[in-house]
Amino acid sequence: MKVELLASAWCQSCRQAEQVWQIVAAEKSIDFAVVDATQPEGREIVSRLRIKTVPALIINGELRGVGVTTLAQAREWTASSPARTAQQGQNVGILMSADNRWFVASAMMYLMLGGLGLVINGALLSDGPARPVALHLVTIGFMLMLLYGLGAHMLPRFTANPIRTGFWPWLQMGLAHCGVIAYAAGFLIPQHGLIVAGGAAVWTSLWIFLWRLWPVLWPKPTKQDGIVLRVHEA
Repeated sequence: MKVELLASAWCQSCRQAEQVWQIVAAEKSIDFAVVDATQPEGREIVSRLRIKTVPALIINGELRGVGVTTLAQAREWTASSPARTAQQGQNVGILMSADNRWFVASAMMYLMLGGLGLVINGALLSDGPARPVALHLVTIGFMLMLLYGLGAHMLPRFTANPIRTGFWPWLQMGLAHCGVIAYAAGFLIPQHGLIVAGGAAVWTSLWIFLWRLWPVLWPKPTKQDGIVLRVHEA
């Protein structure tokens, strides 16, 4: 069963509808997707089904209803679908998942730690061992973690393709944290082996991110018939 929730970032009721269907998608083996009405995939649905309000629910290509569906109604509509038995790819919607929130929070933490380098002995301006530590806390700790969190949250919304979830983002996060800490410790001790190990851990986390993101990068084909309809909230 294919379930698509047509939504928009400015629509508060869309967030409520997504919460309901994320619960059902975790229980049932359905192909669930949150489709942004402002993206090409969403505009194609709007044009094809003549939808004039969001949130709108499309099941197997047919408009089932508009507005926020109750959890009981959603479970009734998906009763024929088998129970979900394994962790599969998850379509990213308007709400940010727990792993992506932790990526962004970690980025802020590393930015604050790296900023201490401006206070402690002017590390960003000096040539002491703290200089590369502060630089890498900002470049790897802050920038990479922010890229992980925002990239995994935003990119799937442009293609309506699911991203690999489960334990993979947490493994990716753990390797990135271990890599940054080992890298920083290696410069402070100093210990070249720790620097190499930290770099290898960060490199591995990059490969995991690429593997998770790869299916997201190829958009689904959509029909463009030149019809543009105004989408508004009832």
